[in-house]
Amino acid sequence: MSLNGTETAVVLVPTKKAKTKKLKPARKQVKPGDVERKETPQTGKEYNIWYNKWAGGDREDSYSNKIKSQTRCNVKLDSGLTRANTTGMKYCCLFFSRGCCPYGWECEYLHTLPDPSTALPDSSKDCFARDKFADYRDDMGGVGSFNRQNRTLYVGRIKETGTGLETEEVVRRHFKEFGEIEHDDSETGWAVKVLQYRSVAFVTYKSELHAQFAKEAMACQSLDNDEILNVRWATEDPNPVSKVNEKRRLEEMGQAVIREKMDPKVVDAMRTIRALEDGDVLDADGNLIENSTMDADEEEEEEDEGVDRGTKRRKLDVYEEISTPPPPEEEPPKSIGLLSADTMDSLKYFSEIRKRNGIPPPTALRAAPQKTSAGLGLGDYGSDEDN
Repeated sequence: MSLNGTETAVVLVPTKKAKTKKLKPARKQVKPGDVERKETPQTGKEYNIWYNKWAGGDREDSYSNKIKSQTRCNVKLDSGLTRANTTGMKYCCLFFSRGCCPYGWECEYLHTLPDPSTALPDSSKDCFARDKFADYRDDMGGVGSFNRQNRTLYVGRIKETGTGLETEEVVRRHFKEFGEIEHDDSETGWAVKVLQYRSVAFVTYKSELHAQFAKEAMACQSLDNDEILNVRWATEDPNPVSKVNEKRRLEEMGQAVIREKMDPKVVDAMRTIRALEDGDVLDADGNLIENSTMDADEEEEEEDEGVDRGTKRRKLDVYEEISTPPPPEEEPPKSIGLLSADTMDSLKYFSEIRKRNGIPPPTALRAAPQKTSAGLGLGDYGSDEDN
């Protein structure tokens, strides 16, 4: 109650909690019978199951044989939960990408865009569980190759109605629905290149999985001018700068995967040991501290002190030469008697060994005393006869 006698009531407004968007069950994109099956007209003598077309026909009819797709995937409307979310299936539905899956939530495959952070069980398969091959097809169609990570799509048969930048914006608007497009240093900032007056564009995604999905989703589709697109895998970029950047990107991805698998304590210990060996300084997070200004100042000080140090060292060397007398030359040991000094040292050494081993010293042999005779013997005269 307030001072003037009126009562005041406090009203608590409930705070809104952040809602987490939950996926709804996937809807059925088409009903049985909605899609009319049209067989391609026979333009050759043999049907090539590898290229999915007739062989031996006239190449001029290749464009007229392309039939525009009757369905198209709308990721926002068609994405949802399926049986694959409960069974643990990691692969996407191929017919969902084409917009013609009649099963909906009953499908055994995922009805969402592939997640680049989730590794597939088998790297030799694409995001639709189709086996890759060692080499690309001659027309760069099909599933692709497992020997190269390809994130770029070739888009042909584009009807250009404006400038190159306008066409790039149209291509990006249609292809960004199926994955995140790579950034670059171009004028638009996106990795979408259009070859003007040639009706060709190249679209590079950040993930190869998104490129695989977009290739199937945009095959035989149209942009804004009712054309029929020809979507293929792009060949390797011959630009050496792009090759170096791609190699560096793959190395960084490999290092990141290895770093995730390793124990962080072991990584921190290895960084600390390497920093101690190199004389570097690490912060609390284990990152290298770069003191460019301090290093520059230290280099200048070292350059300034270089001359003084050199002169000091010369003075010290001269002073040491003067102050320290030359070491006395050792005189060779003098020989005593007939035996040299080395021989006498060796004899003393052997005598010490005999004493330690308890061997008595050798006794000197005495010569027998000579017999003395009163007269002269025969030997004294050099004769053998007595008379």
